[in-house]
Amino acid sequence: MSDTDFDTRFDLPAVDDSASTEVGVILLGLDAERLLAGLGMASLADDLGRVTTLVDQLRHDLGARLTIEAAVAAGAHRWRSVRAALAEADPHPTTSAAVRQAWTKTYALVAGADIGDTGPATRVYLTACRLRRADVDRQVESAP
Repeated sequence: MSDTDFDTRFDLPAVDDSASTEVGVILLGLDAERLLAGLGMASLADDLGRVTTLVDQLRHDLGARLTIEAAVAAGAHRWRSVRAALAEADPHPTTSAAVRQAWTKTYALVAGADIGDTGPATRVYLTACRLRRADVDRQVESAP
């Protein structure tokens, strides 16, 4: 390969990356409304798979008894209750352009922050919300 050629092979994630990192990369592609809905649902059932499936069902109005608006409102409430503590734990955040590195750093921040007991789904959704805080904050401002 010459210096002018580019390596276009797809790089797989490191085999030692945690499952939450790979899930996190996927969640970071969701819009702020879905992140907040997931955070809201995590307080009901802190199981990442169930929460994500429930949010999808709410979004598509598949007969669930909760509404997407209620889930977003619950997530907005949870985000408001922990945002200051997360900001205090990392007052000068920097975000790596490498998504998996940013995820790992922020996940550790969330796990170590003084925000009370959190289960795995809550930690994952809080991490995604922290990384996407500008979008999430805009959504929270418009949420009830």
